[in-house]
Amino acid sequence: MKKLLLFVALGALVASCGGKKEEKKDDGFEVSRTKTEETKAKTDEGVPVDLDNKGVGPIENLAFPAEIDEEMAARGKAKFDGICVACHMVDKRMIGPALKGVYERRSPEWVMNMILNPDGMLKEDPIAKALLKEYNNAIMLNQNLTEEEARDVAEYLRTL
Repeated sequence: MKKLLLFVALGALVASCGGKKEEKKDDGFEVSRTKTEETKAKTDEGVPVDLDNKGVGPIENLAFPAEIDEEMAARGKAKFDGICVACHMVDKRMIGPALKGVYERRSPEWVMNMILNPDGMLKEDPIAKALLKEYNNAIMLNQNLTEEEARDVAEYLRTL
């Protein structure tokens, strides 16, 4: 019995010591950041700026007036603070993209359609698909906003 136990222990020791050997360096700890930088470069290339894409959804044309409607923006801020901040920050990436300057990257129609029809956008729109991939498949949930509520949020986003 002792010989069997010794044999099993010896076998386990040999099995755990075998396999791939890692190369050790004498010059200390080394960190390679090459892969992280390549990933960031690919991410930036993966989601193009496209102001002509209107997205998939009920909004076909939307032209913002020259002046921001402060009352509408205030309602939009309240809605944004109640719903959107769970995934979006104004100027930092979070679960979803930062929304400051969104109209420098996307058309107003695209933004409205993403707010109103995220399911359809994620299935059919190439930019929404690229964003989904960039943000680790974190799906934007449909908040079931009315067009008026979405327009309020869109107006608020103009103020950022």
